[in-house]
Amino acid sequence: MKPLFCLALAAGLLFGTAAHAANDTPVGTWKTIDDTTGKPKSIVQITEQDGQLQGKVLKVLQSDEGPHPVCRKCEGERKDQPVEGMTIMWGVTRDGEVWDGGKILDPHNGKTYKVKLSMLANGNKLDVHGYIGFALLGRSQVWERQQ
Repeated sequence: MKPLFCLALAAGLLFGTAAHAANDTPVGTWKTIDDTTGKPKSIVQITEQDGQLQGKVLKVLQSDEGPHPVCRKCEGERKDQPVEGMTIMWGVTRDGEVWDGGKILDPHNGKTYKVKLSMLANGNKLDVHGYIGFALLGRSQVWERQQ
C-alpha cells in the first residue's frame, strides 16, 4: 500500500508542477477585457514560435461594428481585413519576468504600439501594456486565461 501512495503522491507533484509551469507563460487562450468598459471584447490565442510570442484573434465578443468587424483604420495588408483570424501581436520575447520587444495592434483605431506582458494572479491573468516611447506611458488591459 505504501508504494502505491508514494506513486500517487509523485504523480500529483509531477502534474501539479506541469500545470503550474503552463501558467508561467503567456502562451494560451485569453479573454481580452476592455480597459474602459470592463467588458469582454475578444478571445485571443497566444502562441510561441522560435522564442517569439504572437497573438491571434480567435473570436470577437463585442464590437461597435457588429459580429464580424473588419479593421477599417488599419494600414497595409490588414486594411479592411476581418479582425477574427488577424494576428494582432508579434515579435514579443521573454526578458526575465516580463515579455516585451514586440508590437500590438489595436484593431479599433488601427494603431500599432510597443507591448509589454506581465503575468498576474498565478498566471491566470495577463497585464498587456501598450505604449509609445516609454513603458511608463500608455495603457494596460488585464486579460483572463481561458481553460
